[in-house]
Amino acid sequence: MNKIRILLADDHAVLRAGLKMLINSQPDMDVVGEASDGATAVRQSETLEPDVVVMDIAMPGVNGLEATRQIRKRQQRTRVLALSMHANEEYLFQLLQAGGSGYVLKKAADVELLDAIRMIARGEIYLYPEVTKYLVRDYLQRLHEGDTNVALDTLTDREREVLRLVAEGYTTQEIAQQLVLSPKTVETHRAHIMDKLGLRSRSELVRYALRKGLLTPDV
Repeated sequence: MNKIRILLADDHAVLRAGLKMLINSQPDMDVVGEASDGATAVRQSETLEPDVVVMDIAMPGVNGLEATRQIRKRQQRTRVLALSMHANEEYLFQLLQAGGSGYVLKKAADVELLDAIRMIARGEIYLYPEVTKYLVRDYLQRLHEGDTNVALDTLTDREREVLRLVAEGYTTQEIAQQLVLSPKTVETHRAHIMDKLGLRSRSELVRYALRKGLLTPDV
């Protein structure tokens, strides 16, 4: 059995030790490296090519959000799972916009982290349960503002496929390979989607996909 290869990035050595012990106790997981700051996490990711990086958001120097952005740009196969003390809406959507695939609160790491790693390694999205309140609030706000540009039936079948894959964190090149399209065609589809739905960023696209049931995170 091929184990899920994991890089731990957190500036607290004691926490890293605890997470390493927890993860390595699983028969399908292996911690292959550690980093105490974002810059080191980026370098280690390039060297070790892990399947999943468990990334603390608040680290000295290059923070977890910027490290996530750099890792996803350089290592398209590597997925990033954020680990944070804060149920922060801004951090959540910034992470998704940076290319992250999940967000787990440190207080729930002992019960959620392992399942989240497995989901992300399969190419899925994991969001902590409290995220529901943010999605509901965003949806109600759109209704209040009379947003009429969120009708899923305005999209073609192909555009729905592209929407789902973009929201799940796949890059243009990965989507092109999966759908047997050129990267330029994928970019064109994405531009049409954003225009039809009145969206401006990937974080908005992910929120829309969640509201419409195109993503099914285990929350």
